[in-house]
Amino acid sequence: EVQLEESGGGLVQPGGSLRLSCAASGFTVDTYAIGWFRQAPGKEREWVSCFTRTDGRAYFADSVKGRFTISSDNAKKTVNLQMNSLKPEDTAVYYCSIIVVDGPQSLCSRDAADFDSWGQGTQVTVSS
Repeated sequence: EVQLEESGGGLVQPGGSLRLSCAASGFTVDTYAIGWFRQAPGKEREWVSCFTRTDGRAYFADSVKGRFTISSDNAKKTVNLQMNSLKPEDTAVYYCSIIVVDGPQSLCSRDAADFDSWGQGTQVTVSS
């Protein structure tokens, strides 16, 4: 079973930073992508970012572009979401998710329905 373990959430003041980590396990192939989504109370789930292990590309939503970055430790199947210059509107539960295939395809998607497994989420609160 593919499993994702998230960590790094917490409370931070506006302008501060947090780093979220997503560690994947339960599979052996290197053809996968890790996506990040967030959901604030009373709002729809929002796509944030995606990292494609297959070709090393990362993508970001316009709302976070220039503030968030992606890094990875491919040997550990771990992806980090570095969140800088945080704003109150970034407050949400953040979920990582994964797409796993057996070929060299580029896998990143903005559609939650395309992802195979999900982490349990981690709360990020940005408040003064």
